[in-house]
Amino acid sequence: MDLQIGVIGQESAHQLAPLVAAYAQEMRRGAPRRPDEYYAELLLADQTAELLGASLDGKLVGFAIFFDLPETISGRRAGQLDDLYVSPDARDHGVGRKMIEALEEIGKTREWAHLRWLVPETNAAAIGLYERVAKPAPWKSFVIEIS
Repeated sequence: MDLQIGVIGQESAHQLAPLVAAYAQEMRRGAPRRPDEYYAELLLADQTAELLGASLDGKLVGFAIFFDLPETISGRRAGQLDDLYVSPDARDHGVGRKMIEALEEIGKTREWAHLRWLVPETNAAAIGLYERVAKPAPWKSFVIEIS
């Protein structure tokens, strides 16, 4: 089993599109989305987001979208993990944990004050992983939906 993790670019759009569709379907529990390669290209070209990819034996099996943001209180920068997804057939191989470790290394290189993320309260599998690799943050999360 050869696991490679690193920042991905436009060359990964074709492999990323079905993962994004599967992630959206898993989170929304609706009808499966059709892979949208054009959207994957837009996501990979975004000027504010970066994507980390996890490839298992040469096949992209996971992604993490993250941001490098100013952190006002410390005067440093912080990492914000927005989404992390691993395809069901690649779960239980440590892929999610390895992506978080890779983000920690990026954070050390960029001198982030911390890496932070949000997770839906109903996502027990993700919460289980995150409780093993991190400690709960001392703040609540709120949202205003804008359509």
